[in-house]
Amino acid sequence: MEQTRIISPGGGQDAFGLAAPGGVDSGRTQMGGPGGLTLEVLTGNRYALATRHGRDHVLIRGAASGMAAGRRLPLNLCLVIDRSGSMEGEPLEYVKRACHHVVDLLDPSDVLSIVTFETAVDVVMPARRVINRQLIKEHINRIQPGNTTNLYDGLVAGGQQVSSVPAGGYVNRIILLTDGEPTAGIRDFQSIVSGAKDLQSRGISVTALGFGPEYNEELLAGMARRSGGNYYYISRPDLIPEVFRTELEQLLTITAKNLRLRLITARWVQVRQVYGQQPVFGNRTVEIALPDLERGTAVSALVEMEFGPRPAGTYRVARAELLYDDCVTGAVGLSLAQDAVFEFTNDPGLLAAGVNPLVQQELEVARASRSLERTMMGIKTQQITSAVALAELQRTQMLLTAQGRTEEAAEVAQAIQAMRQGSGDVEKTLIGAIVDLDQGKRKT
Repeated sequence: MEQTRIISPGGGQDAFGLAAPGGVDSGRTQMGGPGGLTLEVLTGNRYALATRHGRDHVLIRGAASGMAAGRRLPLNLCLVIDRSGSMEGEPLEYVKRACHHVVDLLDPSDVLSIVTFETAVDVVMPARRVINRQLIKEHINRIQPGNTTNLYDGLVAGGQQVSSVPAGGYVNRIILLTDGEPTAGIRDFQSIVSGAKDLQSRGISVTALGFGPEYNEELLAGMARRSGGNYYYISRPDLIPEVFRTELEQLLTITAKNLRLRLITARWVQVRQVYGQQPVFGNRTVEIALPDLERGTAVSALVEMEFGPRPAGTYRVARAELLYDDCVTGAVGLSLAQDAVFEFTNDPGLLAAGVNPLVQQELEVARASRSLERTMMGIKTQQITSAVALAELQRTQMLLTAQGRTEEAAEVAQAIQAMRQGSGDVEKTLIGAIVDLDQGKRKT
């Protein structure tokens, strides 16, 4: 690492302690692993200038095969349900119906627990295998509305139920639904989001479902981001069962969990940012937690790097390691590794020909996410007019459509429609698109 050397055409070893591949493609390297997972590393340009400091991007993408249907680890799932007074009536009845759907979709090998929260927190059903479905539904039917919203303690209780199951051999997830701001217990943003981050460190992701117009979308999105789960906005009570079903069907196809991306950089390379992520920086290492991967999906991280000048030649600038547990085979602690390689040249004319369009597309998507974030904040703070916001959203929608991000483009289109109708759905819809883009997941 301290003496990174030029990679010669004949191979050999460099200071990473790795065999230097002869004839390496400096724009793309790829490796496959157990369970059908692949790791791909793409550089923003084949070339970098050797004569001065420069910047470029590296795209790291992990993808799960669409094969191995029907093979999965069992779920260890906790439903954490808001039953505060505002949920009384139709919303709570649809929640019960949604929970019934969950019970019907699970197998006897799966583990389910149910926690409700209002002022107090109740464990409606402790973690148990889904064997007596009718009994579980009877527990669900007894849920009644209460008073205020103690979201934090509900989250903690859900984590305790999931953690009570012996570790290993499960996909661990909390599905939390709420319709309001926390009004009891610990209520500050940082404590609640940090609680979700702590759950992720224990191998538990949180999917946050926000119902209606009153909940805090930034809080729920923050919980999803920090824990590697998903975020959904549910505008009407009759949509609650469908969203539950969508999330559960996705969970049933997870093939890799506990994903972490680790970058090990050469001593003359600095990581400036990982778009949409909050990486942990170490001594020439950067580590990023990634969301679980379902069959036929990919997750990517876009990294901006800065290089010092080099003698002309081909160099590894970083090594990417993808660490994960395989949910098809049950193997844990697996890893794939691949190198990011640039050819450093004295000829600036080569740079224009070496641009990788796939990396440029991902860069445009990352910039679109930041544009959405700025527009959303401008709407919230009333620092931009509706006309300006609409124009920005339309531009972003067109860009996302052009880059093949059709689901996120549809969410932006929904926000545009909501803005034109004067409804309060705009920010809740936009933050969902931002979370999806920043997670870097897409179907392959």
